[in-house]
Amino acid sequence: MFTAILLDKNDEGATTAQLTEIDDAQLPLDGDVTVRVDFSTVNYKDGLAITGKAPVVRSWPMVPGIDGAGEVIASAHPDWKAGDAFILNGWGVGETHWGCLAQRARLKGGWLIPRPPGMSARTAMAIGTAGYTAMLCAMALQEQGVDQRSGDILVTGASGGVGSIAIAILAGWGYRVVASTGKLAEADYLTSLGAAEVIDRAALSAPGKPLQKERWAGVVDSVGSQTLANAVAQTRYGGTVTACGLAQGMDFPASVAPFILRGVRLIGIDSVMAPLPKRVAAWERLASELDPSKLATITREIGLAEAISLAPELLAGKVRGRLVVNTHA
Repeated sequence: MFTAILLDKNDEGATTAQLTEIDDAQLPLDGDVTVRVDFSTVNYKDGLAITGKAPVVRSWPMVPGIDGAGEVIASAHPDWKAGDAFILNGWGVGETHWGCLAQRARLKGGWLIPRPPGMSARTAMAIGTAGYTAMLCAMALQEQGVDQRSGDILVTGASGGVGSIAIAILAGWGYRVVASTGKLAEADYLTSLGAAEVIDRAALSAPGKPLQKERWAGVVDSVGSQTLANAVAQTRYGGTVTACGLAQGMDFPASVAPFILRGVRLIGIDSVMAPLPKRVAAWERLASELDPSKLATITREIGLAEAISLAPELLAGKVRGRLVVNTHA
């Protein structure tokens, strides 16, 4: 038996979430690696699943948790054996396949990556999908030729998980980072991560002109909707915008003008189904290039029960940084 968060639907069709004991025999049969999950996280998608605010879950009942880190217990997969340290991000886990907000999981070996040497399971989940996505965004800016001499980098949703770690990564690489947030009271927190300037998100969240004053050499956007449209409209000639989230909405009320007249590039960042080599490269760089002291500032450790109670606060934007779930607390 092991402890897990289990999601189901009640008679009215509403999502219920409870901490419960589950028998190992109930684990999914379509996985070939059984793991002990030592730490997980609560991401935005997990918050949606736990609260039922969006149709994230595709199969019922469901154990949420798109991230996990721990050790392999048993394996029928040739690349994994008992005792191996792993990281899991995405692949529909917590949506169509039981996830990692639990003490145990059964997953597919092809979904797992080796945890970098010296990185603890807790550190891996302090980074989690949010930090891994932030690194994919930062790597994409580099791949598109945006360097430290190009100009300011805008990070939207700055006090969230993706934004916080993106600031720490980019500032650590020597970029001048401007943080956009709706929580100006968090300015000291954001500057401690490396932000050179903090601006009110209101400047980006309202409708704006298709072409605006050129400001950004690059953008890491986890907000979407009007914020993304304004960020694109303010990006310098030849600049690059990376889009990885939709906290404000899925719509994109923009014009083609920045792409045609300024050569702006909009790069979509997919962390869920990204190929293994890209995942491994991102995690190796996170292990060696992310300042551990900055990560400690970002992180708050909680237990499984608190993951349920804090999910609504996460969706409401009331949670700063990363929630790391100690599954055995």
